[in-house]
Amino acid sequence: MSTPINIDVLNAAAAALKSMCPDAGVKCGIILGSGWGAAVEDFQGLEMAYDKIPGLGKTGVMGHAGKLLCTEVDGMPVHIYQGRRHWYEGEGWTPVILPVYLLKMMGADTVLLTNASGGIRDDLGPGSLVAISDHINQLGANPLTGPHRPELGTRFPDQTEVYRKTLRGKLLNAGADAEGVYIATSGPTFETPAEINQYKSMGADLVGMSTVPEAIVANAMGLQVAGLSCVCNWAAGISEHPLTHEDVNRTAADTMPRMKSTITRLLKDLAANGTD
Repeated sequence: MSTPINIDVLNAAAAALKSMCPDAGVKCGIILGSGWGAAVEDFQGLEMAYDKIPGLGKTGVMGHAGKLLCTEVDGMPVHIYQGRRHWYEGEGWTPVILPVYLLKMMGADTVLLTNASGGIRDDLGPGSLVAISDHINQLGANPLTGPHRPELGTRFPDQTEVYRKTLRGKLLNAGADAEGVYIATSGPTFETPAEINQYKSMGADLVGMSTVPEAIVANAMGLQVAGLSCVCNWAAGISEHPLTHEDVNRTAADTMPRMKSTITRLLKDLAANGTD
């Protein structure tokens, strides 16, 4: 599980993708989390399965399509990774951070990371869309651990503003309800009520099992990062019911019209105005 990022695999994947999309000059990328797949079903373009990209492989979680969509929004080239790999799958960091590396190598300057989360803050109930303002890494590991790879940025990346303020504003304008701090745990278990109480005291508003590794690497590589979370359940101890992944997908489906419109409006804003 502590296997460092394999730079050879990253570069092989980049070479393969460039050969499959030789004319793609990507501006923006999206990585879709649990329940977000249908948010881009109206976009058209070239699709390829993850298992065609060296090192990425098939996703191991229900609700993650495992396909890359190369599309355009108002003339702006966009790559959309429909599903993500997770740290808890046990295959190391390489497949987890590979999409953000590929976005950087394909020329992107901006990435939107989406996820499903549990609500901790009182006003962030199921169905809320939250622009991530900051994160707490409770994974017990960091994807940049290991030999320093200059391709991934400086040895000691600054994280004062991982999630760009201007992009958070654009997400709020596009339809997000609020901003909040996201805490990432290793999973695959949901959290205990005692853990949620601890996370609340630490300043966390949302909890999940993803996003932070990609944000760390994307920020280190100089990408502008935005995070958008769909709160799909109350966190453990707040919810009156046992937590299930099926409930996560059900809430995401109910919230899908707003998820679709928020992503579309954000992309149109970026195409028209850039990230400023």
